[in-house]
Amino acid sequence: MATQVKVMKKHAWRLVLLTLAIMQLQACGKDQPTAAAKGVPVTVITIAPKDIPVTLEFVAQTQSSQGVNIQARVSGFLEKRVYIEGSTVKEGDVLFQMDKKPFQAQVDAANAALMRYQASVGVARANLARTKPLVKQNALSQRDLDDAQGQFEEASAAVAEAKAQLYSAQLDLSYTTITSPVDGVSSLSALADGSYLDAANSQLTTVSVLTPMWINFSLSENSLARIVGEEKKGLLKMPEDNQFSVEIILVDGTIYPQRGEIDFADPSYNAETGTFLIRAAVDNPDGVLRPNQYVRTELIGAVRTDAILIPQSAVQQSANGHFVWVIDKSNKSQLRPIKVGDWDGDDWFINEGLASGDKVVVDGAIRLAPDTPVSISAASTSQDSTSPSRTSTK
Repeated sequence: MATQVKVMKKHAWRLVLLTLAIMQLQACGKDQPTAAAKGVPVTVITIAPKDIPVTLEFVAQTQSSQGVNIQARVSGFLEKRVYIEGSTVKEGDVLFQMDKKPFQAQVDAANAALMRYQASVGVARANLARTKPLVKQNALSQRDLDDAQGQFEEASAAVAEAKAQLYSAQLDLSYTTITSPVDGVSSLSALADGSYLDAANSQLTTVSVLTPMWINFSLSENSLARIVGEEKKGLLKMPEDNQFSVEIILVDGTIYPQRGEIDFADPSYNAETGTFLIRAAVDNPDGVLRPNQYVRTELIGAVRTDAILIPQSAVQQSANGHFVWVIDKSNKSQLRPIKVGDWDGDDWFINEGLASGDKVVVDGAIRLAPDTPVSISAASTSQDSTSPSRTSTK
């Protein structure tokens, strides 16, 4: 009897376990259609075109707006260098001193000659004054008067010539003191003290004006054609009269505090590079910028009108070109071909293929196929673009 009771309990436990297994299978069967009904979870953004400021970025190089070659204007020996190489100098500061003694001697000689000729003029003037009344009295002939007049005029001309020679000698003497014609930063001295300076050996140093500083960069023919094309299509709007504001980014990534303006554009292309030069001028009162320094330049003022900007993660590529997944009104995925424009950090401008209100998948696209039901797990109602876009034209 006890054995039968044990058998009956064993069968009862088997029945309970079988019932639980069936219930679990039924529960799983019910969950599968529920999951399928929810669809593939995706994250989307809703396209909302808007005007986005853009900057055109270039690699540029600084140039002094006035680099002055300091040269000797007379021949002679260089006595000493007065300035400190590499220092900032002011207009009129003495840079070099040449040996003055030979030039002072020339000044003294020219001055003595002038005094001699001035004395001759005095004698000639007195002689002419005596001759005139005597001629009127017929005591002297007209020829005597003409001779006296000629001697006076000749002596006067000699005085004028002597004055010019004295002035020339004084100029040569002043050229022995070589000064800076501008405010700027000085360069190395090309010649040592004691060197002989002449027409073939006259270069002494260079003084470069630091403010304003020129910023030179080049625009290629292809880049210009693309910009003009986008402007004609209405994708890009330039500032009025093309008056861009120029921002300078230094090599360490810091933004230079002063902004400049474009003051020159070369009207012709460089035959070797296919680019043309654009120059901006920027104030440099503290001398932060130095000549021949590489910087990045951003032209600020352009606007992309009704621009569509989406994350690069949303853009995929096939043999037929770029495409994105969009969600239709029935919450199903559809493949949409697009044409992309410039990059902007982690985002991409879309030139064609998307319109306002389109829902673009930015996450979860790997599990999608055409007409796949989806479940939108997170959505953005507008494009996230709060800062100006930077378009590189390198």
